[in-house]
Amino acid sequence: MRITLVTKVLADGTACAKCKDVMRLLERGNRLSRIDRTLVADERDPTGPGWIAAQLYGVDSAPFFVVRTDDGRERVYTVFHEFLHEVLEAG
Repeated sequence: MRITLVTKVLADGTACAKCKDVMRLLERGNRLSRIDRTLVADERDPTGPGWIAAQLYGVDSAPFFVVRTDDGRERVYTVFHEFLHEVLEAG
Protein backbone atom coordinates (compact mmCIF):
# COMPACT_ATOMS: atom_id res chain seq x y z
CA MET A 1 0.00 0.00 0.00
CA ARG A 2 1.18 3.52 -0.82
CA ILE A 3 -0.31 6.58 0.88
CA THR A 4 -0.08 10.10 -0.50
CA LEU A 5 -1.09 13.12 1.56
CA VAL A 6 -1.99 16.35 -0.21
CA THR A 7 -1.83 19.47 1.94
CA LYS A 8 -2.45 23.13 1.19
CA VAL A 9 -0.27 26.17 1.74
CA LEU A 10 -2.02 29.54 1.73
CA ALA A 11 -0.88 32.60 -0.21
CA ASP A 12 0.86 33.96 2.91
CA GLY A 13 3.00 30.80 3.13
CA THR A 14 1.24 29.18 6.09
CA ALA A 15 -0.40 25.77 6.10
CA CYS A 16 -4.18 25.74 6.08
CA ALA A 17 -5.73 25.29 9.53
CA LYS A 18 -7.28 21.91 8.75
CA CYS A 19 -3.96 20.70 7.31
CA LYS A 20 -2.16 21.74 10.51
CA ASP A 21 -4.74 19.87 12.60
CA VAL A 22 -4.38 16.70 10.55
CA MET A 23 -0.58 16.85 10.72
CA ARG A 24 -0.76 17.21 14.51
CA LEU A 25 -3.06 14.20 14.75
CA LEU A 26 -0.76 12.12 12.54
CA GLU A 27 2.28 13.13 14.60
CA ARG A 28 0.54 12.62 17.93
CA GLY A 29 -0.52 9.11 16.95
CA ASN A 30 2.94 8.25 15.60
CA ARG A 31 1.30 7.67 12.22
CA LEU A 32 3.18 10.19 10.10
CA SER A 33 5.67 7.49 9.12
CA ARG A 34 2.85 5.64 7.34
CA ILE A 35 2.60 8.47 4.79
CA ASP A 36 4.80 7.62 1.79
CA ARG A 37 4.59 10.92 -0.03
CA THR A 38 3.34 14.43 0.66
CA LEU A 39 2.30 16.81 -2.11
CA VAL A 40 1.66 20.49 -1.51
CA ALA A 41 -1.07 22.56 -3.15
CA ASP A 42 0.54 25.96 -2.74
CA GLU A 43 -1.70 28.94 -3.55
CA ARG A 44 1.41 30.75 -4.77
CA ASP A 45 2.03 28.04 -7.40
CA PRO A 46 -1.23 26.88 -9.02
CA THR A 47 0.67 24.51 -11.33
CA GLY A 48 2.37 22.62 -8.48
CA PRO A 49 2.03 18.90 -7.74
CA GLY A 50 -0.67 19.25 -5.08
CA TRP A 51 -2.94 21.15 -7.46
CA ILE A 52 -2.30 18.62 -10.21
CA ALA A 53 -3.29 15.79 -7.85
CA ALA A 54 -6.40 17.69 -6.74
CA GLN A 55 -7.46 18.15 -10.35
CA LEU A 56 -6.68 14.53 -11.25
CA TYR A 57 -8.79 13.17 -8.38
CA GLY A 58 -11.51 15.84 -8.55
CA VAL A 59 -10.90 17.10 -5.02
CA ASP A 60 -11.45 20.73 -4.09
CA SER A 61 -10.46 20.73 -0.42
CA ALA A 62 -7.38 19.88 1.59
CA PRO A 63 -6.01 17.88 3.13
CA PHE A 64 -6.82 14.67 1.34
CA PHE A 65 -5.26 11.23 1.06
CA VAL A 66 -4.82 8.92 -1.92
CA VAL A 67 -4.37 5.27 -1.00
CA ARG A 68 -3.08 2.93 -3.69
CA THR A 69 -3.33 -0.75 -2.83
CA ASP A 70 -0.81 -3.33 -3.97
CA ASP A 71 -3.13 -4.38 -6.80
CA GLY A 72 -3.17 -0.81 -8.16
CA ARG A 73 -6.61 0.29 -6.97
CA GLU A 74 -6.84 3.83 -5.64
CA ARG A 75 -9.19 5.42 -3.16
CA VAL A 76 -9.36 9.07 -2.20
CA TYR A 77 -10.19 10.09 1.36
CA THR A 78 -11.24 13.66 2.05
CA VAL A 79 -12.34 12.98 5.64
CA PHE A 80 -9.43 12.35 8.00
CA HIS A 81 -11.31 10.23 10.54
CA GLU A 82 -12.60 7.95 7.79
CA PHE A 83 -9.02 7.56 6.49
CA LEU A 84 -7.75 6.95 10.03
CA HIS A 85 -10.33 4.25 10.75
CA GLU A 86 -10.34 2.48 7.38
CA VAL A 87 -6.63 2.66 6.57
CA LEU A 88 -4.34 3.44 9.48
CA GLU A 89 -6.23 1.63 12.21
CA ALA A 90 -7.22 -1.29 9.97
CA GLY A 91 -3.75 -2.61 9.39
